Amino acid sequence: MPPLLAPLLALLLALLLALCPPGRCPPAPTQPHAIRLEGDLTLGGLFPVHARGPAGVPCGPVKKEKGIHRLEAMLYALDRVNGDPRVLPNLTLGARILDTCSRDTYALEQALSFVRSLLPPEGGEGRCPDGSAPRRPPPERLVGVIGASASSVSIMVANVLRLFAIPQISYASTAPELSDPGRYEFFSRVVPPDSYQAQAMVAVVRALGWSYVSTLASEGNYGESGVEAFVQSSREAGGLCIAQSIKIPREPKPGEFAKVIGRLMETSTARGVVIFANEDDIRRVLEAATLANLSGHFSWVGSDSWGAKMAPVQGLEEAAHGAITILPKRASVPGFDEYFTSRSLENNRRNLWFHEFWEDDFNCRLPHGAPHSEPAGGPGGAVRKCTGRERIGRDSPYEQEGKVQFVIDAVLAMAHGLHSLLGEACPGGGLCAHMDPPDGRRLLTHIRRVAFNGSAGTPVSFNENGDAPGRYDIFQFQGGNGSGAYRAVGQWVQGLHLQEDAMAWGGGPNSSSSPPPSVCSLPCGPGERKKPVKGVPCCWHCELCGGYQYRADLLTCLPCAPHLRPTRNRTACRPTPVLRLRWADPCAAVPLALATLGLMATAFVLATFVRHHETPIVKASGRELSYVLLAGIALVYAITFLMVAEPGVGVCALRRLFLGMGMSLTYAALLTKTNRIYRIFEQGKRSVTPPRFISPTSQLVITFTLSGLQLVAAATWLLVRPPHALIDYEMGRTPDPEAARGVLRCDMAEGATLACLAYALLLMLTCTVYAVKARGVPETFNEAKPIGFAMYTTCVVWLAFGPIFFGAAQSAERVHVQMATLTVSMSLSASVPLGLLYAPKVYVILLHPERNQPKRPRADPPPGSRPPGGPPGPAGAPTPAASPGQTWGHSGVTRGLGSPKEPPN
Repeated sequence: MPPLLAPLLALLLALLLALCPPGRCPPAPTQPHAIRLEGDLTLGGLFPVHARGPAGVPCGPVKKEKGIHRLEAMLYALDRVNGDPRVLPNLTLGARILDTCSRDTYALEQALSFVRSLLPPEGGEGRCPDGSAPRRPPPERLVGVIGASASSVSIMVANVLRLFAIPQISYASTAPELSDPGRYEFFSRVVPPDSYQAQAMVAVVRALGWSYVSTLASEGNYGESGVEAFVQSSREAGGLCIAQSIKIPREPKPGEFAKVIGRLMETSTARGVVIFANEDDIRRVLEAATLANLSGHFSWVGSDSWGAKMAPVQGLEEAAHGAITILPKRASVPGFDEYFTSRSLENNRRNLWFHEFWEDDFNCRLPHGAPHSEPAGGPGGAVRKCTGRERIGRDSPYEQEGKVQFVIDAVLAMAHGLHSLLGEACPGGGLCAHMDPPDGRRLLTHIRRVAFNGSAGTPVSFNENGDAPGRYDIFQFQGGNGSGAYRAVGQWVQGLHLQEDAMAWGGGPNSSSSPPPSVCSLPCGPGERKKPVKGVPCCWHCELCGGYQYRADLLTCLPCAPHLRPTRNRTACRPTPVLRLRWADPCAAVPLALATLGLMATAFVLATFVRHHETPIVKASGRELSYVLLAGIALVYAITFLMVAEPGVGVCALRRLFLGMGMSLTYAALLTKTNRIYRIFEQGKRSVTPPRFISPTSQLVITFTLSGLQLVAAATWLLVRPPHALIDYEMGRTPDPEAARGVLRCDMAEGATLACLAYALLLMLTCTVYAVKARGVPETFNEAKPIGFAMYTTCVVWLAFGPIFFGAAQSAERVHVQMATLTVSMSLSASVPLGLLYAPKVYVILLHPERNQPKRPRADPPPGSRPPGGPPGPAGAPTPAASPGQTWGHSGVTRGLGSPKEPPN
């Protein structure tokens, strides 16, 4: 014997001695409250024949279904085996059946009788007081035990039986821990463990669309291990979270179940409640929910302890409506019904508890029998005497208990294992010497190998841990208004098959074909991502994908590509529309109108000047520079059409060349004129020699040189960086993606556009400086002050241009607004010199031709004298021309600047 077993055997011996005090020899081999059936081999049996008794009393009232029905099922199975010549021929199976009284500690005391004969007597054989040898029965060949019912009892008994290598087969214990071969190697069962049941319940919960449930368990092995298995299976399956795990104490205090409902309501969105509890606890939970007016709030998922029983739901149909329950797949055994209903007091004397069942089932009292339960009429009520002629099923209701099939299958599995073992070890049949008694370990091996169709036609087999395969029926309780029934709605056989159309939810006007939600957080809307709550993966906050993001998956928002924008519901990206400036758009129509009018006016002025080319006013204006200036003004107006045209390589190249060219030519001509006037009068103050480079040819060379720099710079830019058109999605990117547009434009940003104008603006500023310096020129010099006014006005235009151009709101139309601002500003800056310099001349030429006549020659005034209308002029200086807007002297005009008689270069 292994040394570790010695302390345990000593403990067992002490318990046995307590049951049989020293000096008293047992008069018979049977124990009180035990059924003994003689046979060549004996099977032990453990059944909860009685309920747990009150404090100080081990046993309570008889249990008809779970106790007597199951016990009779074992007796029925033994009769079948002993009557079948194909199983264990020449051998009979006997039995020792004990009552566990639904209490694990009491069951352990009873189970010790199974191994008592295997222990050596304390102090040897001993002697009786009269000196005779004690009479001891022949050793009992206990080969296996059928039972127990409750998992807690099976665990207690299995710990003892494994020490003596006695196989045990349970018909109802489903605790997952019994599947541990290291601790319970001799334990097997014909019902699937709760780990399978937990998998089936997880599959049901997920099929209902629930992701957040609470669990409720009765304290003890069954409830706690069942919930533990459910939690473990839910983790393996994923997508399911436990809101709360609540335990119901063994001895609940008053108000305990109201507290349970209150705790469940702390996570009220977890409307699904998975319950592993005994019948009494289930009923009291439903009562508490009814009292709290929460009958329809919770949806229950009950384990096999609830099953299809009416006792827990009777009178509480509304609170239980919609409950999903699970039961190991089972079928009725027809032969047992015939057997049990034929049992009577006369033909069933082997069941020493059958008279208690008889009194309870028929509500009568047997003569000479002590009452075993309170009569239906209550204390002191009249109770009729039993006649013995009552019949089960005729004079009392009868329905086969759900575990009868499994009790019979457990006995048959033990018998088939013995048959296989003895057939291998004793080929001659019967019980050979080396198998007397049979080896428990070898018997266990053969039990695990059996495979046959059980009492109801369902297959019976065991896996390596001694567990039966998982096969479950799924039921739903559908009831209300004081009535209800369980309806089969599916099954689980290595996978769930649920008939959702057969299920009913809600009650009365709130009835629905879909289950109520049981989630921690509602699903996020379109375009919203889940932000999980730390530590609770089934709970989350919904966050809208902002800006240009779309929801890539449930947890992630990703930005769209630059050329895309999110859809309205932000579930995908779509192309961003491209904005093209059309000729009819307001941003194009207004600048085009101004440019067209400007070109028409320029053409009119040019035609007028060409037609009156030899008139004094045209001559006095400096014809060559005037034509150049008109060309520059026309080019400024014409650039508007290039700016409005759809960008392309050619259009973008022309924009680079001519955007600043027109203004450069215009302001170069004006600068040349202003500089000429200024130099003439500054030189006249110092000497009588005229300044150099004031001839028309010189003026043209200077003008084209200044404007040529712009052309050279633009051409160089074209060569270094060839132009191209692009769609700018960033420019049209607005806070609201719905307003976003791609902008078709040239590869000239705001800075590049201003760079094209920088040189022209520099010429403008320089011209303005000379206009300020030349403000003291006599009024008779008609070009100076109009040029000054034109420069001042142009500066105001461009000062206003800056805030408008750079202050345009960020939008898809920003580039068009800026284009309109630029072209309008350029048209206005071109219109200013056109209006101030040329309009008065055209006015005189066309409306006052008499003022455009040559003035008659007159004698030159003496040197040093002041000419009329002006200060003394320097010697050799040209005679100034009167301004067309002023009173013209006499009837003609004097020879102005740029007249045919010019000073030398």
